[in-house]
Amino acid sequence: MQTSTAPGPAPGTATTPPSATSAPDAAAHAPAHGSLGVVRGSALYVASVLGTGVLALPGLAARVAGPASVLTVLAVLLASVPLAGTFAALAARHPDPGGVATAVRVALGPTAARATGYWFYLGVCVGVPVVAVLGAEYVVAVVGAGRGAVPVVAAALVVVPALAVALGVRVAGWVQLALTALLLGAVVVVVAVAAPATGAEHFTPFLAQGWSGVGAAVSLFVWAFAGWEVGTHVSGDFRDPRRTIPLATGIALVVVGAAYLALQVTTVGVLGPAAGTGNVALLDLARTGWPAVGPVLVGVVAAIVTSGVLTAYLAAFANLGSALARDGDLPRPLARLSGRARAPRRALVLTLALSAAYFAVLVRTGLDLEPFVRVHTSCMVAVYALGMLAALRLLPRRSAGWWLAAVAVVLTGGLLVLAGVSLVAPALLAAGAVAVTLVRRGPRRDAPGARTVPSRDDVG
Repeated sequence: MQTSTAPGPAPGTATTPPSATSAPDAAAHAPAHGSLGVVRGSALYVASVLGTGVLALPGLAARVAGPASVLTVLAVLLASVPLAGTFAALAARHPDPGGVATAVRVALGPTAARATGYWFYLGVCVGVPVVAVLGAEYVVAVVGAGRGAVPVVAAALVVVPALAVALGVRVAGWVQLALTALLLGAVVVVVAVAAPATGAEHFTPFLAQGWSGVGAAVSLFVWAFAGWEVGTHVSGDFRDPRRTIPLATGIALVVVGAAYLALQVTTVGVLGPAAGTGNVALLDLARTGWPAVGPVLVGVVAAIVTSGVLTAYLAAFANLGSALARDGDLPRPLARLSGRARAPRRALVLTLALSAAYFAVLVRTGLDLEPFVRVHTSCMVAVYALGMLAALRLLPRRSAGWWLAAVAVVLTGGLLVLAGVSLVAPALLAAGAVAVTLVRRGPRRDAPGARTVPSRDDVG
């Protein structure tokens, strides 16, 4: 689930959505001297992209594409190159903590920025119950309980993160980096111990579900590679950003791509058709390669990482909801901050209500994560598509970054097409953003004969 501030896991990870309606002055908000070098910067990017997607995506992709799901990892990785490169160019040339949201506002106007906010808050928020169910699936599988216990465990996993956010507890950057390192370490160990059991027969027939299955799996794997916009939010924290950000982005692309590719090949090669029968592929691999200890370790890691991601997620969406309310895009009472910690408790309540509604539908549909992942990724792709269009207007024409943005516009357009019916969600939210603009631009009369006062959107 990637919406971003730093450092934070992304789609499938936990990033922080910025206010989509604020356009702060870059020079005023960027620190004069950053301290992030290549090593810490690379770790930040890996933390922002690699997340809980490794717990479920390999199995989901294998279900819809079979052995050809390996191609989907390569396809999304290649598509990430121009996307990540464009965000790196934006971060280097236009440092601003508002990130992609500010770029959209400056280049495309307030309505597009409002749509970005709605896609983040109302669309990407669907990832909260998905992450909770993912963690619960692993816990339940390890303890040997029935699948009927998954909803109860998933709800329980949300309680502590929700209380932490309500009390104003913040997840430190080093904690998020540590959680990502823990998850990456688990992936490396599981792949290493399970890979010897790979069977060549599991890769035939390679296109078992046809090319349509590959396209469907590509749409799912967007979850795994979202989060490249993190650099746009913290570019001022980098030392020599024009050199460091592109290099850190490239290193993260290699690390994340290698992790997902190795995991997908191992999942298909070891589990075969069984890979798509559940949501705990990483656990199944651990049972194959290290049956005595592996499942317990993976289950513990899944529970810990899920808790950290949910804390960051809920904080991110509560802050975004408060910011949207502050700017009049949600009911203004939601903007109020509470307590000494100035926690956005009212917006948190709305976030939890939205998550509960999505969770209820998820339970009613048999805990099938695939449609919810598709809604999440379709909203993220919509955000990225506007971000790339904004980059075309903000970056110097015919520069390297501009050409990367041009390629990324085409690729994100293709990803929107692959989203299929899931595109209904971002389309409806965009219609809502337009409706708000039209209402704001309506005539305002304080008294008979009073002159109409232009709204902020009229001059934005």
